Amino acid sequence: MATGILAILDDVAMLLDDAAAMGKVAAKKTAGLLGDDLAVNAEKATGFHASRELPVIWEITKGSILNKIIILPCALLLNAYLPWMLVPILLLGASYLCYEGAEHVIHWLFHHEDEQSSEHKTAKISEPAKIKSAIRTDFILSIEIIVITLAAVVGQSIAVQVLVVCGISLLATAGVYGLVALIVRLDDMGLFLLEKSEQMEGVLKKFISSVGSGLVALLPKIVKLLSIVGTLAMLMVGGGILVHYIEAVHHALEALPSLIGDLVAGGMLGTFIYILISLASRFRGAQKASSS
Repeated sequence: MATGILAILDDVAMLLDDAAAMGKVAAKKTAGLLGDDLAVNAEKATGFHASRELPVIWEITKGSILNKIIILPCALLLNAYLPWMLVPILLLGASYLCYEGAEHVIHWLFHHEDEQSSEHKTAKISEPAKIKSAIRTDFILSIEIIVITLAAVVGQSIAVQVLVVCGISLLATAGVYGLVALIVRLDDMGLFLLEKSEQMEGVLKKFISSVGSGLVALLPKIVKLLSIVGTLAMLMVGGGILVHYIEAVHHALEALPSLIGDLVAGGMLGTFIYILISLASRFRGAQKASSS
């Protein structure tokens, strides 16, 4: 009996050791995508009233957890029985990311003033709309992370695959949204330090006060930077998938540096989809006008 228990414990230890080793490999392969995930989701989770920042992040985090609960078993089943479907799913997700990134760029370039003038009109609906948009984007990025992780552990036992994919998914959700929550509360940290500095004297007071003031002043700049980085990240992630999985795109852009090539591919596809959707919308509008 004791020998059987020891054998089971030994098997469990070996399984965990294999999972840890493969987890390191998968983490290295998904590190860049996790960085892009942070930039995209931080941009999505900012821009709210201070009192709503953490509740909004929590809503997005719950949506992210639900996304992964849905995606994980589906991805594992597809990988086991229909592995050929994973690439088309990745390409569909990449198309959505490219479209969303291109839409942001086009709005910045051509509709910025219109957005500013109508900002107060959309204030009431911006929060739920932005939460839904963030959860949709997280869904696409979660698919990319999980599929890339599965590719890193191909050939391993199903138990190792499940452990590694679940571990990376947990890291993605907890790590990304934990850092996002930290970023959006930088101003509160700064105000706390400013209050504490009032109880101090001399050089320490000046140092703590300077750090607090710096954090308060830094947050708007970080939010603006995240907005830019998040949009570029969507284009690069989507374009990178196109370059990796479509040979013609890879050969057409292989002379360019990797990041530039990904950005060009993502921008071109996103702009093309944006134009198609805009033309379809205008066509439907014209049809409605003529019928009325």
